[in-house]
Amino acid sequence: MTKITRRRFLEDSLCASFAASVAATAFSGVATKSVSAQNAVSPNEQLGIAIVGAGSRGGDHIGFFSKDKRTKILFLCDPDVAQAEKKCAQIEKNTGYKPQAIDDFRKILENKSVDAVTCAATNHWHTLTAIWALQAGKHCYIEKPLTYNIHEGKAIVAAAKKYGLVVQTGTQCRSCANVINAVRFIREGGIGDVKFARGLCYKRRKAIGPLGEYKVPDGIDYDLWSGPAQIKPVTRPRFHYDWHWQRYYGNGDLGNQGPHQTDIARWFLDVNQFPQSVISYGGRLGYDVEKGTDYVDAGDVANTEVSIYDYGDKCLVFETRGLETPNMNIPVGENLGTQVGVIAYGTKGYVIQGSAKSQSYSVSYAYDLEGKQLREFTGGDNHYGNFVEAVLERNPSLAHADARCGALSAAVSHLGNTSYYLGEKNKISVDDLKEALKSVKSLDDNEATLARTVQHLEKVGVDLKKTPLSLGPLLKIDIENEVFIDNAEANALTTRDYRAPYVVPKPEAV
Repeated sequence: MTKITRRRFLEDSLCASFAASVAATAFSGVATKSVSAQNAVSPNEQLGIAIVGAGSRGGDHIGFFSKDKRTKILFLCDPDVAQAEKKCAQIEKNTGYKPQAIDDFRKILENKSVDAVTCAATNHWHTLTAIWALQAGKHCYIEKPLTYNIHEGKAIVAAAKKYGLVVQTGTQCRSCANVINAVRFIREGGIGDVKFARGLCYKRRKAIGPLGEYKVPDGIDYDLWSGPAQIKPVTRPRFHYDWHWQRYYGNGDLGNQGPHQTDIARWFLDVNQFPQSVISYGGRLGYDVEKGTDYVDAGDVANTEVSIYDYGDKCLVFETRGLETPNMNIPVGENLGTQVGVIAYGTKGYVIQGSAKSQSYSVSYAYDLEGKQLREFTGGDNHYGNFVEAVLERNPSLAHADARCGALSAAVSHLGNTSYYLGEKNKISVDDLKEALKSVKSLDDNEATLARTVQHLEKVGVDLKKTPLSLGPLLKIDIENEVFIDNAEANALTTRDYRAPYVVPKPEAV
């Protein structure tokens, strides 16, 4: 990597507004990072970027790194090389230069012109991409979830520590000025003591097509696409994106959209460890209402899921809904809630991130217990810019969402899914589920949340007698070692049967 001197963050027009808001919101107790403003760098000195994944999220990476004068996209890597070629042609049209499209990003790992790798590939590739990049001396920006399973969280944290390079997780709200301000407000006691937070992914997801066996699209290196996973037949009609809803490659919406909100919920609660226990209930429901009684959807993750996490004196609940649903509101006021966001519950009020009131991630609100607005927090993010600055400064601590942060927030999703997967066949009546939840430690009203969930499902036509909910086991967790206590079946789901040579190593072997 070319020697790059320290430079003025505020001189970059892409970063100026965010840097100003971060400078104004720095406070004790929240990990906002200051940015140096010394020694401008020559505009001819650029970071060489290789982007892994040319799909929709990869397009967002392209949008930033093709415009930031500090960076230049050198390679676009995707097993669907035709898709990569198409994006490279777009980059050339917009910038005047054309990156090289390649299928296998390993081909560029020894290329000294590549300083950083960014990854928007499938979930099951995220951690291995990061580890291989770090081992090759490359900084990395990895989309959420940073990991596909809990083992991978331990491995990437160990690798980041060993190689001392920048790892940024794509949980953009860590760089979002309005969320930073909201966290500061909570830490300063703005809504009293905050012991409970609710994360929400009320995001309509339609059925992905009938379960079957389908041809791999022409031009895709399926061996490379499968990577760490054993090669299996394609069982979904749409090859791209819908892998999210198959657990062999994705993590459902608890692990797709969820890590954004689990990350913010952890931040609101100031919890930086595993919970003491987790339990989930839910199902993949309602698609027979849409498609017919004989319809079997190709997805095998929950589209309705409630997970309860006990952190001792604090509690996090995450609700996933993939069918049509109204907002989740705070107990007072009309339309004071969210569909995709987080609600922090304090003894003196509430903070809502992703509020339905603003319809924007760039605004959060605080209310008192009567629903009177206390504060409006504004300001978007420049998360990519924060990554670039950390790389230029050779300082991993400047990254707002480092490997440990990303691994913990992804783990919330993995823990919830583990309980659900283990209990998937444990179909249970609403009355029996209500009774079972009475013994589950929680700062939420478990009965009320269940009642809302049932009401939602019945409203969209789900017959819970015909297709009942599933209840997972209550899983106890060894916080220090990050394993399940006395549950071999659950611990088996913390890793996978990796396929050589695409093996995520043990932490001691990174």
